[in-house]
Amino acid sequence: LFGGGRVPKDHPRVAAYGDVDELNSALGVVRAGASGFFDPLLESIQRDLFSIGGQLATPDPKRVQKSLDKAVLSPERIAEFERLMDESDAELPPLRAFVLPAGTATAAALHLARTICRRAERSVVHLVHTEAVPELFVMYLNRLSDLLFTLARLANHRAGVSDVTW
Repeated sequence: LFGGGRVPKDHPRVAAYGDVDELNSALGVVRAGASGFFDPLLESIQRDLFSIGGQLATPDPKRVQKSLDKAVLSPERIAEFERLMDESDAELPPLRAFVLPAGTATAAALHLARTICRRAERSVVHLVHTEAVPELFVMYLNRLSDLLFTLARLANHRAGVSDVTW
C-alpha cells in the first residue's frame, strides 16, 4: 500500500484501486484509437483517476500527505461532467431504446470503459462499508460512467453511425 502496510490481494482496498487503475488503462486505449476525440478531457480524467487510485491505495494519508497534496479532486468536476452531458445530449437524437455497446471502435472502447467504471464504482462502494473513503469518489465514478455512455453515443453520431439498439 502507498505509505506502507500490506493487505491480501483480495482486500477490498486492492480491488477498488485496481478497478480504478483498469479504468484508467481503458481510457488510455480510447485515447490511443480515438484520433483526438475529447482527448484533453480524457487525459484530465485519467489524471483524476490516478489521484483517486493513489488515495484509495493509502490507508494512512497523514504518512504521505506531501505526495497526496497533488491528488486533490475537485467537486466542480462533477458539474463539468453534467455540463458536457447536457451539451452532448443536445447534439444527439433522443434515446428511445437500450443501446448495445457497439458502433465505431471509439464508441465500443468508451462503452468498455463505462462498464469498467461501473465496476470500479461498485468496488469503491464496497470499500466504503469498512474504510473511510471520500464520498466524492463514488459520485465522481457514477457521473463518469454516465459521461462515458454519452461520449460513446456522440462518437457514433459524429461518425455517422447509428446507435445499435436492443
